[in-house]
Amino acid sequence: QVQLVESGGGLVQTGGSLTLSCAASGFTLGRYAVGWFRQVPGKEREGVSCINSGDEATIYTDSVKGRFTISRDNANNAVTLQMNSLKPDDTALYYCATNPVPGSRCPVGTTYRGRGTQVTVSS
Repeated sequence: QVQLVESGGGLVQTGGSLTLSCAASGFTLGRYAVGWFRQVPGKEREGVSCINSGDEATIYTDSVKGRFTISRDNANNAVTLQMNSLKPDDTALYYCATNPVPGSRCPVGTTYRGRGTQVTVSS
């Protein structure tokens, strides 16, 4: 069964850090580009970061550059998102997604996506 499961969210104060994990089952995540997205009720979904397969090139939305780092954990069939210097504006439901097409590159679609993990940053 193909599945993506996010973990690592929580409540943190401004300036704090969290590490999100996106674990895959039923397929090899390392073969495809993977993106992290965030969603706030009433607002459009925002692409936060993405990592390619192969060269592992990364992209970030401007608001998180220098604070967030996306990386692969192929041993655990996962992708992580290290989030530092968190701000209240980072509060959202974070989820990972991929479009499992060979050779797919960032930005990715959301053919497969997880249910998400809530990140709340208090001021």
